[in-house]
Amino acid sequence: MSEPGEIRVATAAGELAALQWGNAAAPPLLALHGWLDNAASFMRLAPLLATHHRVIALDLPGHGHSAHLPDGMPRYHVADQVDHVLGFATALGWERFDLLGHSLGAGIATLTAAAAPARIGRLMLIEGLGTLTDDGAQTLARWRDAYTPRTAPRRPPRVFASLDQAVTARVAAGGLSAEEARPIVARNLRAADGGFAWRSDPRLRRTTPLRIEETQLRHLLAGIEAPTTLLLAEPATPYLPPAQMQARAACVKRIRVAHIAGPHHLHIHCPRDVATQLATLSG
Repeated sequence: MSEPGEIRVATAAGELAALQWGNAAAPPLLALHGWLDNAASFMRLAPLLATHHRVIALDLPGHGHSAHLPDGMPRYHVADQVDHVLGFATALGWERFDLLGHSLGAGIATLTAAAAPARIGRLMLIEGLGTLTDDGAQTLARWRDAYTPRTAPRRPPRVFASLDQAVTARVAAGGLSAEEARPIVARNLRAADGGFAWRSDPRLRRTTPLRIEETQLRHLLAGIEAPTTLLLAEPATPYLPPAQMQARAACVKRIRVAHIAGPHHLHIHCPRDVATQLATLSG
């Protein structure tokens, strides 16, 4: 597994951290990770893509080594991440770049491609096309929950005695083996009294007051101009139902969809299959 380089970039959202692979003169590819993951989730896939790209995997704000929201900002919203992604690319001097995303990162990549079609060359999505949407059934409950004052005292951060203990906790959450989880966990730990605590911002777990409506999302998908690759896991992830993914894909002008046997973190579990599909479908 190729060791990446570390970079730090000053942006309007604060200092953003990233890992990079490949020749600096190669075509740029920006990779966006899933919720509560970080740039290290691409440790297995990125070296396979770096033969033809300069791959930079970003720690999204609030994740990994990137800055958290300023004090007083209550929560993160997926739409705001579009500004952060474009601001990061601008700070690197990229006018046009390819974009890869997994899960939450795929949702952010989708919205970014719809917002700035002139800047995105190719769009590569793993386990996500658009974001979680709202059919209206839970709108009021979600809105009230987001604005209900939290009266309970804030719990102190969980402290792990060792990296291995933190890895065990991540494995218990599901989806990854200890070997697969270790790089992500290691990047998400900070020193704390008695051991280590998570680096990620606790506000990432707060309820979003409003989700985009499905019809609105499909109008945004229709605005994507980049050639798009969508890779989906088999069996299907429960919150990515096949009928919904098929309907969304039908909105994108130039999209190819492929299925890979494996779990939600396809890029970690079977990186060579993912790299082959991306090369085949995006070539």
